[in-house]
Amino acid sequence: MESNAAFTGSIPDNYDKGLGPVIFADYAADMARLVAASGAKNVLEIAAGTGIATRRLRDLLAADARLTASDLNPPMLEIARAKFKPGESVDFQTADGCALPFEDGAFDAVVCQFGVMFFPDKEAGYREARRVLSPGGRYFFSVWDSFRYNRFARLTHEIVASSFVENPPQFYMTPFGHFALDPIKEELTDAGFTDLRIAVLSRAKEVAAPADFARGLVYGNPMIDQIRARGGVEPDALVSTLAAALKSEFGADPCRLPMQAIMFEARRR
Repeated sequence: MESNAAFTGSIPDNYDKGLGPVIFADYAADMARLVAASGAKNVLEIAAGTGIATRRLRDLLAADARLTASDLNPPMLEIARAKFKPGESVDFQTADGCALPFEDGAFDAVVCQFGVMFFPDKEAGYREARRVLSPGGRYFFSVWDSFRYNRFARLTHEIVASSFVENPPQFYMTPFGHFALDPIKEELTDAGFTDLRIAVLSRAKEVAAPADFARGLVYGNPMIDQIRARGGVEPDALVSTLAAALKSEFGADPCRLPMQAIMFEARRR
């Protein structure tokens, strides 16, 4: 079975540089403001990746707050570590979001930006977040809305899939496939959360270098490994095709990219 969660090799660098400034940084700022406003003092970030949200969290949390950044992929955390100086009160730890290596009730806030979609057992992930929260602690997480509201992802998926006669890579179905509100609400309730708050956040991002963004969309996630494993298609050709499609769809000077995410906040019962 192909892994949609293995961000290794050159993927972390392409993810951080190609995708981070365009689709992750602004939502990280939104998330960090929300968490900081809660007054949390001991925060766990799950699926921290290359530290895009981690950096914003550390900037906005109280000076005496402690932040633990965790991710399944050590190469992602290596890039995250480089964004911090010694003494900034950030701990880094490799961790599986479905089986967290932390004690019960260890944190008063858990944060996960665009990570739960990759959990093979999402209900287990919600239960683990609840387990490591202290009573009354808050869980903050975000997911991408569907292809309908994130046309850049639909374009990428369609262009790559159309390049393979059989067994096309399906990576983009994972990060953009966990958005239905009612099932998520029910799973959170079953996991032991209450006081659920949901915000749909849409924005339009100006992209100065669509070709760099296209490269990130192809090379900055496990889809690149799926393309290479199948063979017969040159990844750089896909990047060129995608860059042209992005300019055609969203303009070239500048490229104005619409996107939409859903942010959740819930309290441990």
